[in-house]
Amino acid sequence: MIYRRRVSPLHSARAGAGCLYCLALAIASLVLSAPLALGAVGLGVVCASAGARVWSEVRRALVWAVPLALMIVVINALVTRNGLTVIWRLGDLPVLGQSDVTLEATVYGAVLGLRAICLVLCGALYTAAVDPDEVLRMFRRVSFRSALTATLATRLVPVLARDARRLAESQRCRPGRPPGRVALMRVASTGVLDRALDVAAALEVRGYAGARRPPRAHRPWSRQDLAFTSAAGALLVLAIVARAEGLAPFSAYPLLHAPLGAAQAGTAAGLLACALAPFAVRRGMRG
Repeated sequence: MIYRRRVSPLHSARAGAGCLYCLALAIASLVLSAPLALGAVGLGVVCASAGARVWSEVRRALVWAVPLALMIVVINALVTRNGLTVIWRLGDLPVLGQSDVTLEATVYGAVLGLRAICLVLCGALYTAAVDPDEVLRMFRRVSFRSALTATLATRLVPVLARDARRLAESQRCRPGRPPGRVALMRVASTGVLDRALDVAAALEVRGYAGARRPPRAHRPWSRQDLAFTSAAGALLVLAIVARAEGLAPFSAYPLLHAPLGAAQAGTAAGLLACALAPFAVRRGMRG
């Protein structure tokens, strides 16, 4: 999964606003435990990825996240001994001992799995829709050489992956047994050292060896910057208030307690609205 520039509100916003927006969605996933609220956050991330035109990339992350969530559900149901509503008696297992699967442990495992899916989707949205070069430029005044090193590393990793694929394709065209992974890794590693020497020589010629911190460049805030920053703040405030005031209550042990009422539905609708509101600001988008 790599970043590609697209015409969308999230791509048009500066990297700082995009980072805050994705971070607010992730924090809301960690703060809230009610299934309805977590579902609203997950749906907000899915709709945001569609609005940012990166749903195909986020969908690939979802394919990996769903089995992880199912594994969390199974492990929590088998390991946790809390809960009063027994739904399956497994008997005396070799390692786990006397095991009874309870409804409370299963539901809580589902909540943890849903939270894991939301976090994975937030990370995928950040990776696909926030410019990594601009993120590194944000930190170059703090440490110019560290930002330059990180930029080169992130640029060279896809190049080396393409080199390995081309080497494998070239070897498959030759008769005989195809090469092993160790051989391909050895050749690719040799290419890494050659590229490192070439890049170091090119940077020295361009004067990066004695480079200083660049001057601060002033960039006015756009409509998208304000929209996504405001949405991030609204998401954080709503999630924290909902957790503190009990607007989205949830407890699994010893008995399930997850009421569904007007307050819970309003909280979920508010989270979804805050996540999607910035995508309505389409004027002045940059390609």
